[in-house]
Amino acid sequence: MRGVGGQQELAGKRCEAYPGRRVLSWLIATGRAAIARGRSDFLLEMEDRRLALWLPVVAGLGVLLYFSADREPASGYAALICACFALLAFLTINHRPASTSFFVISVLALGFASAQWRAHSVRAPILGHITVDNLTGFVEQVDLRPNGARFVLKLESAEKLPVAATPRRVRLTMRTRPEFAAGDFIAVKARLLPPSHAVLPGGYDFARDAYFMGIGAVGSVLGRAERFSPPLPASLRLRFMAAIDQTRNRLAMRVNQVIGGAPGTIAAAMVTGKRDLLSQSTRELIREAGIFHIITISGIQMSLVAGILFWFIRRLLALSTTLALSYPIKKWAAGAAMVFACLYDIGTGSRVGTERALVMTLVVFLAIIMDRAALTMRNLAIAAWAVILLEPDAILGASFQLSFAAVAALVAVYETGQRRLARQVEWPQAIGRDGRQKMHQPLKAPWLSSLREGIRHFFSSRLAAILLSTMAATSATAPFMAYDFHELSLYVMIGNPLTLGIIELFAIPGALLGAVLYPLGLDAPVWHYLGLGISLVLWVARHIAAAPGASLPIPEFSATALSFLTLGLLSAVIWRSPVWRATAIPLVLIGAAMVPLRAKFDVLIPASGDYLAFRGRDGHLAFLGKRKNNFALEQWLRADGDSRQPESLIPVNDPQAGCGALGCTAKLSPGRSIALVLKSEAFSEDCARATIVVTPLFAPSSCAALTFDHAFLAASGASTLEFAGDRIIQTSSRTFAQDRLWSPKAPRWALAKFTPEAPPPAPSADMRPFQP
Repeated sequence: MRGVGGQQELAGKRCEAYPGRRVLSWLIATGRAAIARGRSDFLLEMEDRRLALWLPVVAGLGVLLYFSADREPASGYAALICACFALLAFLTINHRPASTSFFVISVLALGFASAQWRAHSVRAPILGHITVDNLTGFVEQVDLRPNGARFVLKLESAEKLPVAATPRRVRLTMRTRPEFAAGDFIAVKARLLPPSHAVLPGGYDFARDAYFMGIGAVGSVLGRAERFSPPLPASLRLRFMAAIDQTRNRLAMRVNQVIGGAPGTIAAAMVTGKRDLLSQSTRELIREAGIFHIITISGIQMSLVAGILFWFIRRLLALSTTLALSYPIKKWAAGAAMVFACLYDIGTGSRVGTERALVMTLVVFLAIIMDRAALTMRNLAIAAWAVILLEPDAILGASFQLSFAAVAALVAVYETGQRRLARQVEWPQAIGRDGRQKMHQPLKAPWLSSLREGIRHFFSSRLAAILLSTMAATSATAPFMAYDFHELSLYVMIGNPLTLGIIELFAIPGALLGAVLYPLGLDAPVWHYLGLGISLVLWVARHIAAAPGASLPIPEFSATALSFLTLGLLSAVIWRSPVWRATAIPLVLIGAAMVPLRAKFDVLIPASGDYLAFRGRDGHLAFLGKRKNNFALEQWLRADGDSRQPESLIPVNDPQAGCGALGCTAKLSPGRSIALVLKSEAFSEDCARATIVVTPLFAPSSCAALTFDHAFLAASGASTLEFAGDRIIQTSSRTFAQDRLWSPKAPRWALAKFTPEAPPPAPSADMRPFQP
C-alpha cells in the first residue's frame, strides 16, 4: 500500500514522462488561481460599490433598444409597467441571483421608458412632401453666416398646410443679411422640405435630431422677409431667449470685427458659441489638426470657465482672515461657480452639448458643497443618469459619446493616481548618521532656487499630466471618432497639449474679461489679446495639418464592432482590480478584429433618386448625375475611407459620365450597367439595356431592370448595392414596415408596389415625384 509521498512521486514521474500533462496541469492551476483571484477581486469591487457604476450603462442599453426598434411600441406604458414589476420582484425575492436579475431588468426597462417618454413629449407634425408656402411666426434664433444667415422660425400659420399638419418650427436659410432679429414676428415665403434622413444605411439621421429639436421642416427663403406686429405677444421664455440671442450676435460681430479674418471667426465661436461665421477652409484646418473641439462650447470650455471662477472667488474670499477662518469659503466659491456656469450655459445658447457639460460641472461642485470627493466615477455616473432621464436621445450623438468617454478616461487616470499616492509612505528626505532628519541649509539665492524648482515642477508634473490626460482622452475617444467621423488625427498628441495651454492662457481669461468690458466699450484690447492667442493656435494647426498623414481616413464599420470597443472602454475605466480591468483586452481585440469586416457597397443611391455614386474601375467612387449634393457626397466618401473632397469627383458635364438630356448612364466593373433616368422618355430604352435603373420618377411596371424609382425610395430611403458574383445585395436605411415618430411609415402609394393585394389609392398631394 503506497503512502501519500509515494503517490506524489509517481504523479511527478508521469508528468515528466508526458510533457503535455505538465502544461495541462499548469493551465488548470493557473485557471483556478485566476478564478479565485477574480472572485476575491469581485467582492472588493462590490465593497467599493463599483457595480452601481454599470447601472447607467444598462439604462443606456434600454435607450438604444427603444431607438433600434422599427416601429413604435404598441403601449406607451408597457416599459414603465415592466420596470415597476421587475423592481417589485427585486424587493420581494430573497434569492440573490434572481433578485439581481430583476433589478437589472427594471433599470433596462427604465431606460427604455425614458426614451419613449422623451420621444412622445416633443411630438410635433413633420412635413411630408416638398412645398412652397407663405409662413408667419416668431424668429427664435438667428445664426449669421459670411453670406446670409440661418434662422429658426416658430410657426404661427402656414397658408397651404392644415393646422394639424403644420410643423412647430422650421429652419430656413437665406443668402442675404437678415433685416430682422430673434424675437421679431415675420412673414416670409419659403420652399420647405422634410428633414433629410440618413444618406446611407447606418449613417447620420438628421431627421431624428430635427424631431427632438422640434423642427418639422427645413428650407430656404424665397424673396424678402417682412416684419409685422404679432397677433399675440410672444411668451416670456421666447422674449428672454431672443434677447440672449441678439446679445450673442452683437458680441460675435464685435469680436469678429475687431480681430478679423479666421482668428476673428474662431474667437466669435469660442466666446458666443456662434459657429456659422467660420469658413469651410477654417473648419477643415482645425479638424485635420484634431483641435475642432476649441470652437465648441463643451466640457473643456465649461470646466475651464467654472474652474477659473471657482479659483478666483475662493482666492478673493481668502483675502479676509475672518471669512477664511470662520466660514466655508470653499463651498461659497463652489456655489458661485455653479451660478456662473448656469449663466455661461444660457449666454452661449444652451446647446445640447453645453447642457451636458453643465450637468457634469454642477455635479462636481455639488460634491464639493457636500464634502464629497469631486472627481470620481460616481459623480460621472450621476451626470450620465441625468442625461439618460432628461435627454436620452443625446446618447446617439457624437457629442455625448466623445465627452463622456474622454471624462471617464480622465477620471479613471485620476482615481488610479490618487490610490497610488495614498499607498505611498512619506519618509524624510535626508537622514543623518545619528538617525535624525537633516535640516536644509539656507541658500544664498532663494529666488533662483524657487525658479528652478518651479520650472522642474512644471516639466515633470504639469507637462506630464497634460500628456497623460491627452493620451487617455485620445485613446478613449478614438473608437467614436472613427465611427462618427470616419477619421483619426494622428498628431493630436502634439496639437492638443499646445492648444490647451494657449486656451488656458489666452482664450478663457480673454473671453471672460472681454464679455465684462463689452458693455463699457473697453473690450477692444482684450479681443486683440485673444486674437493673438488664436493666431498661435492656427499657426500650430497649419503645421500639423501640413504634416504627412495628419488625418487617417477610417472606412465605415459596424455598430457591433463599436459595441465591443465601448464595452472594453467601460471595463477599463469602471473596474479597479487588475483582473477585472484586464477583461477590456479581449473586448477591444474582438472589436478591433470586427472593424475590417465592414459592409461593402458598389452603388450608393440617395432617397431623392436624382443622382448616385458607383465604384469605378480604379476602385474609387465616381459621381453620376446632373445635380450634386455635396453633403451626401462627403458622407459617402468618408464612409468609404476616401479623403477626397466632393468637388474632386467627376464634374456634372463630363462626357465620360455619360449624361445627356434624358439622363445618365455608366458601365459598372462586373459587366453591369446603370442608368439614371431623369425624363420619362428614357424608360423604354434604359429599362431594356441597363442592369439597374435609378430615377426620381415613377418607373413603369414593365421595366425589366432592377428599378429604384420614386415609390421604392420613398419606402426604403437611401440604399446601397453590393455585387457578390451574380447576386446583388441591397441594403436600405429603413425597412418597409418602419414606423417611428421621426420617420413615419411610408405612404400607401409607395407600399402598394410591394403589397400587390393592397388596392392603389387615389392620387394625392404627397404622391408627386421629386422634381430635380
